[in-house]
Amino acid sequence: MKSVFLLLLVMLSLSGIQAQNKTIQWLNFETAIEKQQENPKKIFIDMYTDWCGWCKKMDKETFAHPDIAAYMQDHFYMVKFDAERPDTVIFMNRAFVNKYPGKSRSSHELAQALLKGKMSYPSYIFMNEDLQIISVVPGFFPPKSFEPVMNYFGSGAYESQAWEKYSTSFKGVIVK
Repeated sequence: MKSVFLLLLVMLSLSGIQAQNKTIQWLNFETAIEKQQENPKKIFIDMYTDWCGWCKKMDKETFAHPDIAAYMQDHFYMVKFDAERPDTVIFMNRAFVNKYPGKSRSSHELAQALLKGKMSYPSYIFMNEDLQIISVVPGFFPPKSFEPVMNYFGSGAYESQAWEKYSTSFKGVIVK
């Protein structure tokens, strides 16, 4: 009986470790769109630049948090999009380019379109299963502050409840 209990305890411990080690599997934009066509799911786009310190802090502190990573990975196709990328992206039968690739702080046309010209980094684009923008959320968020945001869009609460009401009643699992 003790050995069964010990085995169960070890299995539970290992499953907890596996959940804590879950990381976000970032996709490029094109791959996320392909996957979304095969298996519809919301898309989350982290719009960043290489020079953005807050973007790096968001990666290190928030996206690396096991609860954030697990939830986001389960509810979204996760995209990292360099707002200054130099290549062409085809989206909705239109070619988007960076008109001045290599020039300092030259933003890509798709970044401009998704952010509606409000070029602030980091910014996050939440898209529904029909590839329509639900919302653009700018700025750095520590894990505890990002948890209600990701749940609001991931759970679909945005469809029936105002953010103000949702955010005041949200009970998360992240302590700090």
